[in-house]
Amino acid sequence: MDAIVTAGGVPLPEEPLYDATQGHPKAMVDIAGKPMVQWVLDAISESSNIENVIIVGLTDKSGLKCSKKMYFVSNQGKMVENLQAGAKKVLEVNDKAEYVLIASSDIPGITGEMVDWVVKTELEEKVDIVYNVIQREVMEKRYPGSKRTWTKLSDMEVCGGDLNAARISMIVDDDTELWEKITNSRKNPLKQAALIGYGTALMLLAGRLSLQDAETRVMSRMNISGRAIVCPYAEVGMDVDKPHQLEIMRADLTKKIKQTEKGAKSLKKKATLAKGAGKSSRAAETAPAKKQVPARKTIKK
Repeated sequence: MDAIVTAGGVPLPEEPLYDATQGHPKAMVDIAGKPMVQWVLDAISESSNIENVIIVGLTDKSGLKCSKKMYFVSNQGKMVENLQAGAKKVLEVNDKAEYVLIASSDIPGITGEMVDWVVKTELEEKVDIVYNVIQREVMEKRYPGSKRTWTKLSDMEVCGGDLNAARISMIVDDDTELWEKITNSRKNPLKQAALIGYGTALMLLAGRLSLQDAETRVMSRMNISGRAIVCPYAEVGMDVDKPHQLEIMRADLTKKIKQTEKGAKSLKKKATLAKGAGKSSRAAETAPAKKQVPARKTIKK
């Protein structure tokens, strides 16, 4: 599977992350010594199921690195156009592509294991879209104080994830109405209600729908096949939208770097000790044997 990384957002002066970005792309804000999007690319590099990466909104002069083949597409202005431009580039690179991974540039906590989990889930489900949700207790245990926006269902409280997968033909379809509705409603409860139907929205507000009920109603309303999957990884839903979330991830990933460095030093020390022990053992094996002095015979007088 190939991946689209959306990295075109530039916070405006009135938006929460403007002070941290100062008119530059949000994807390039520094987190623990490297751009936020680089952490996402590092996770994709670790993945065993991603072949090509399309980065939408940045250029090859950004200094980003990835072990997979990277292609850059300029910012198209809107989320829908960015997704479609990315999907068309995927088909240009791989005309047999059926599904595509969609990753936001602001989920720096993800790993290759998580990327592969989402890819495997999509390929098993074989639906138009797989959308990940994270349970409240999972998120708050991993990231206390993250202050996500929760949807209360009858069986759980969840927030949305920003690492999902979709059938590529659904994205590149010339009829952009569906994607316009989805992207335009992301931060607007009234538009979300109009998208899914006010009856469904009211039942959601009342906490009367289970995850499966909500999935069935929403997919039927949008006339697509899809699955809402309970994702076990909080990192998939820990997108950086506000200053306090940025600081949480800076602290978390700085800690991760220190733990990695500590682990590397420990392994190096063990390897050095093992090497020294090996040399001692080989030295003992190759040392010349001491000459045996025959015992003197006592002559009786």
